[in-house]
Amino acid sequence: MDMSAPFTHELELEVRDYELDLQGIVNNAVYQNYLEHARHLFLRSIGLDFADLHARGIDAIVVRAELDYRGSLRSGDRFIVRSRAEAQGRLRYVFTQEILRLPDSLPCIEARVVAATLVGGRPAPCPEIAEALARAAAATGAAPGA
Repeated sequence: MDMSAPFTHELELEVRDYELDLQGIVNNAVYQNYLEHARHLFLRSIGLDFADLHARGIDAIVVRAELDYRGSLRSGDRFIVRSRAEAQGRLRYVFTQEILRLPDSLPCIEARVVAATLVGGRPAPCPEIAEALARAAAATGAAPGA
């Protein structure tokens, strides 16, 4: 996964005690929650509201998630989730995300999450999403995708 391109969104969070497993580290599945929350806030920050899109019959659904675990978070750790996204063809969007522990920026997760759009329950392009992602990429100098 290419983590060198600019990210368009950052979210700072803190680990909560109930997110830990028996080893005293964040359970592997919890990282998916962190990434999803960051994606939703990222989309909201570029003018896309998940609830509004759904009410209009537009849904972006995850079709693939790749996570590379690089380091562990523990109770009370602060961390940031950095996100960027680009269109991949007409129906898919690739979110590249990373989780870095603070304050030392230790890489904990590198992720690539692919979403596809459904309009009225059927696979279809959503120009509104593609345009918002292209604007966000242009604002940071990231490549807008294909």
